[in-house]
Amino acid sequence: MQHKPCPPFPPVTDLSIQGGRQMNKKFAIAAKYWKIPILLSVIPLLMLAACNADTNTTPSASSASPAAGKAPSSKESPIAREKAAPIKAAPAFPSSLKSPSAGAPVPLAAKPGAPAPQKPASQKLSENLPAVDAVAPQSSNTEEYNRIYDNPFQRVSISPLSTFSIDVDTASYTNVRRFINEGQLPPKDAVRIEELINYFTYDYPQPTGDRPFSITTEISQAPWNSKHKLVQIGLQGKRLATENLPPSNLVFLLDVSGSMNSPNKLPLLKQSLRLLANQLTEKDLVSIVVYAGAAGVVLPPTNGARKSKILDAIEQLQAGGSTAGGAGIKLAYELASRTFISSGNNRVILATDGDFNVGVSSDAELVRMIENYRDRNIFLTVLGFGMGNFKDAKLEQIANKGNGNYAYIDSLQEANKVLVKEMGANLLTIAKDVKIQVEFNPAKVQAYRQIGYENRQLAAQDFNNDKKDAGELGAGHSVTALYEIVPVGVESDVKLPEVDPLKYQQQQVDPAAYKNDELMLVKLRYKAPDQKTSQLIQGTVADRGVKLEKASDNLKFAAAVAEFGMLLRNSEYKGSASFEQVLNLANQSKNADLDGYRTEFVSLVENSKKLAGKK
Repeated sequence: MQHKPCPPFPPVTDLSIQGGRQMNKKFAIAAKYWKIPILLSVIPLLMLAACNADTNTTPSASSASPAAGKAPSSKESPIAREKAAPIKAAPAFPSSLKSPSAGAPVPLAAKPGAPAPQKPASQKLSENLPAVDAVAPQSSNTEEYNRIYDNPFQRVSISPLSTFSIDVDTASYTNVRRFINEGQLPPKDAVRIEELINYFTYDYPQPTGDRPFSITTEISQAPWNSKHKLVQIGLQGKRLATENLPPSNLVFLLDVSGSMNSPNKLPLLKQSLRLLANQLTEKDLVSIVVYAGAAGVVLPPTNGARKSKILDAIEQLQAGGSTAGGAGIKLAYELASRTFISSGNNRVILATDGDFNVGVSSDAELVRMIENYRDRNIFLTVLGFGMGNFKDAKLEQIANKGNGNYAYIDSLQEANKVLVKEMGANLLTIAKDVKIQVEFNPAKVQAYRQIGYENRQLAAQDFNNDKKDAGELGAGHSVTALYEIVPVGVESDVKLPEVDPLKYQQQQVDPAAYKNDELMLVKLRYKAPDQKTSQLIQGTVADRGVKLEKASDNLKFAAAVAEFGMLLRNSEYKGSASFEQVLNLANQSKNADLDGYRTEFVSLVENSKKLAGKK
């Protein structure tokens, strides 16, 4: 096949580049080798583009028209195109923040009076290149998830205590929903079963007296293994009406870097913030810090009643540049510290895809900074956005260390749930450093395993250590934990750990343990938000022999969600679990479901069943 030669390159000195006439020695060198047949498509494409740009060409009539204006750069933010209106210049950024358009490439200038091109570049390219096999583009997905190892079964004779921190995060459920709605099953490490379970509220009783939460327990059969028991432990935080919430000092820390430049990121974030801004009152204080290459304040501390000023600042946000996340977090915490409300809720709300790639970005540095301000009672809420480069692992870690919670926003409906319906739960802490320790009765329980909470496990001695950080409970939050237990005398099909007998001591069981129906002792420690000393609550849990069909809707639905999570993770402990069984349990326990969340769960299970069938 003969290659039609490209028109000769103009002399380097004739190349007219807006902003200078440098840099084109490379073009001359490249032209020297232009006639060599090349099988790869990338090099001819670059050379031809340079050739066409620098030879006698003019814009088409439509692009040359004054009414049409300048064609947008390929790197121009879609935020400016959020409304179907002509593209306008980006609003001015504050002096403390670099413009996201700074450093954008400058287009080549066309020579005046040049003739119109005879053929489009795509047609010329097809004539000048030999046929080659299509190569599938490499995936640009750089999402990151921490590896999760399912909690194994533990023998009570070896490990009678189970200690963990509560978790009120819900990001995993929403992220899993995003994958399924896009027609694919999620990566197994994106599935944190406790976050799936805790996405939903349960019919636990409100606390009485001066306690900030109630504790509910229940025991029945494990749906996926009828020989085993399932234990449910539920906490219900005290609900507060929005008008009764204390004053808030909120600093929105917003990622406006180039990685946020897609419709499901910054545009969705702006819509979400409008919802939250409309909930603020005159007793609240709100500031906005942004970061992209550099960090700056775009809204100084402003009274929550000044809605138009807050909404205008949100409207002006645009995306571009690299991500100086660490610098942004530091500036946001410093601002929250300067406007601290001693009797209020002081919180930084970070909204990002987590793609920190410039500045203070190591996990250790971020964690130390966040822990430092956490100890000053400035807490952190993390809102994750987007896909493709979503950094779930980093966002979960910094939320855990910041005495806050972590949610993933995949739609405006989810933003309304997190920031409006559950505003008190997500923005007001009523109990901090909440830990649970369970002691199993060796006379009744042979082995146990906790379902989920893999990254919330604590050492036994951490339970009584008030310096050990743990999870927070928000106003109205409900938290559920599940244990699967193997009763004494049951020949389980699950392999249990074996340890050699001890030489110097023997375990003895208190004779009283055989004389009651108690399976476990549940102990809980928590601190008031402004206190450093924990309070202890404890109580025993007895087995009443309740069959699964007679169990409460709380236990049935939590069991259905846990079973769904084990299927998505393909857990080695899933037993006889099936999507059909999940659907049966969920449909039995949907209750009134006024918000439709449980109905939506059933739909996700049905779609997952279809997707699993295609594998």
